[in-house]
Amino acid sequence: MAVSTAPQDTAKSTALSRPWLVLAGLALGVTVTNGFARFAYGLLLPAMQSEMGWNYSQAGWLNTANALGYIFGAILTMVLIGRISPTKLFAFGLIATTLALFATGLNSVIWWQTLWRVLAGVFGAMSFSTAGALAAGLFQGDPRRNALAIAILFGSGGGLGIVLAGASIPLMLDAYGPAAWPMGWIVIGAFSLSFLPLCLWSAWKLRPPSASSNTKATPVPWRRMLPEMLGYAGFGLGYIVYLTFLSAWMTHQSAEPAFISLVWVLLGLSICVSPLVWRPILARHASGLPLALILVGIAIGSALPVVLPSGPALLFSAIVFGLSVFMAPGAVTNFSRKNLPPETWGRAISIFTVVFAIAQTVGPYGAGMIGDYFGNIGISLLVAAAILLAGACIALLQKPL
Repeated sequence: MAVSTAPQDTAKSTALSRPWLVLAGLALGVTVTNGFARFAYGLLLPAMQSEMGWNYSQAGWLNTANALGYIFGAILTMVLIGRISPTKLFAFGLIATTLALFATGLNSVIWWQTLWRVLAGVFGAMSFSTAGALAAGLFQGDPRRNALAIAILFGSGGGLGIVLAGASIPLMLDAYGPAAWPMGWIVIGAFSLSFLPLCLWSAWKLRPPSASSNTKATPVPWRRMLPEMLGYAGFGLGYIVYLTFLSAWMTHQSAEPAFISLVWVLLGLSICVSPLVWRPILARHASGLPLALILVGIAIGSALPVVLPSGPALLFSAIVFGLSVFMAPGAVTNFSRKNLPPETWGRAISIFTVVFAIAQTVGPYGAGMIGDYFGNIGISLLVAAAILLAGACIALLQKPL
């Protein structure tokens, strides 16, 4: 017995001795699944739309396709997480997402684009859901550091992807023209591939013990979590509109490529530092208040470009939106950790991910239809802001369990 358990014990002690490096690997996984697989499309959208002659509905469809894949991936993860360890699901999802990013740049026909956007959603959801469950196990005896770790995972992880994509893609497209959009996906895939070694090492170090087959699963009290879940659904409906159509809206406003790049880099940097802003609130509250405040910030950031269509307002919008947007997953992960026993964290986070995934499916295509109807995608940003504010009001009703 001593021989068979020693490697696992050693792995755990190693993880505890280098928790921040382990967290960095998990955060880079979120960079791939969120910053690249889900949000870099918004940067490539104007060039792809120009080359393929898409309207706003067609352009929004590909992010809806990604969201449909995300639903399936979230449900699949919820089913598998009791049978397959989060470590294996995280690793498999991350490798498959990286391959999907490479493949997206290989063909322009709509069925090919739809296929790989769907698969990026499926495998990205698998890796993203389990990253939160793995990170929740860090610093278990220190609530403040645990809250910071969860915030860094979702904030800095996704923010780095937006910084890297925002700093490179608009300038690359300006230099080589819209026809260079496939190169953008190849570059993103190469970034993802370079992150894999540290990501996989981190997941291996945090592999949790297998649950006993004789242990009855503790149910997740989802009915008592309904306000938090509905607030998170409002997040899924509203936030994606800004990240899908921001570049398209700025292009329509005749913004220069360098300014578009600046806005996205500023957005990504704000996401990276957002954990420092929200850590005290996440550490202090076990209710729906953190999610409500975050949704208000996202709503303000979404509406500002339309209400005040100027350069300074766009920069301020990117800061406010960036400081809030990736903290919503952190808020529900923190809520789960504070209110539920550890053995239910993975399933609870998966349930939240399913709710979020279903909601975000409607966002891009619905926003595109509104933009086509009014001939102005800015109206869609205002509708998204209203939905986010409604979600904030609902989340306020959530009490600690």
